[in-house]
Amino acid sequence: MAQVMLKERTRAPRTEVDLRGLLPLNTIIPGDCIEAMRSLPSASVDLVFADPPYNLQLGGDLSRPDGSHVDAVTDDWDKFSSFATYDKFTREWLAEARRVLKPNGALWVIGSYHNIFRVGSILQDMGFWILNDVVWRKANPMPNFKGTRFTNAHETLIWASMGEKNRYTFNYRSMKTLNDELQMRSDWVLPICSGQERLKKGDTKVHPTQKPESLLYRVMLATTNKGDVVLDPFFGTGTTGAVAKRLGRDWIGCERDAGYREAALERIELALPLDESTITTMQSPKSAPKVAFGTLVETGWIAPGALLRDKKGKLTARVRIDGSLECGADMGSIHGLGAKLQGAPSCNGWSFWHIEHQGEVKPIDALRQLYLLATED
Repeated sequence: MAQVMLKERTRAPRTEVDLRGLLPLNTIIPGDCIEAMRSLPSASVDLVFADPPYNLQLGGDLSRPDGSHVDAVTDDWDKFSSFATYDKFTREWLAEARRVLKPNGALWVIGSYHNIFRVGSILQDMGFWILNDVVWRKANPMPNFKGTRFTNAHETLIWASMGEKNRYTFNYRSMKTLNDELQMRSDWVLPICSGQERLKKGDTKVHPTQKPESLLYRVMLATTNKGDVVLDPFFGTGTTGAVAKRLGRDWIGCERDAGYREAALERIELALPLDESTITTMQSPKSAPKVAFGTLVETGWIAPGALLRDKKGKLTARVRIDGSLECGADMGSIHGLGAKLQGAPSCNGWSFWHIEHQGEVKPIDALRQLYLLATED
């Protein structure tokens, strides 16, 4: 009974005051993020996801061993004259983020070793309560071309509530389903943004630090509910907006760069919202593969709403956004639902369920192998 009460305590009820009508939902506010956030009413958003400048302190150009140039972050928006200047900027945007968040809201901040420890200290001083630090382990990181340090293969995310006693949203069951019925850990292995997802003009990246949609997918699925409002003060090319649209969340972006705003709006316009029924996620109720089925859903290898079938085509199920399956009134993981529909004690869902891919019906394990090959490049 105590365990059930604990889970219920971490789920955030809706606020009584509805300020949605005062919000510029699903739009980008141009200009400086701090001034943009000051235009929003207090206690009006459910989640802030922030990807602030990392203050990388890069000196000179970076080159590969063959002499070719490395496309690194050298933009003016990442340059600060001193740590004190960066800390002042951090306190100012965090103060506005705290003001606009609802009492049961939450904050996510992503950074590298250059800035995340400074940000973490400041947000604690301001009253935020850290719930987890999550390590995003990059499945395909950029090498350290100089060979003078370890390869930077991860970034750190801080997830924080408004205070030690404040409630917050955590969709524990959805995260467990997404991870093939294992508790989701705080180290997430996801590929960096590449391929068709990477926005480019010619051969040049539109934004040097574009985040993968799979990362935002997991953040929003874990810590928001359908219809929640997600604010991104450093909107860039709109990963937050594109994923929010897919998952049935509303979004607000702040972005001062006109080129980024244009790219973001074009990208979000093309993002297709998911079918209503796929957005309903697991709320109640073994061996783990190296890649969970939910990872294929997060990264777009298998789309929410896709139909899976058994080898003979007698049984079908539809994929939902958290990697669970539904067949009529029955639902569960790829393994659990497969076993239930067969009346069997267990089922290897990877070999049982099939999907049409490039004109052929294949076991979903075939897509898992393709994903592994793609992320090894």
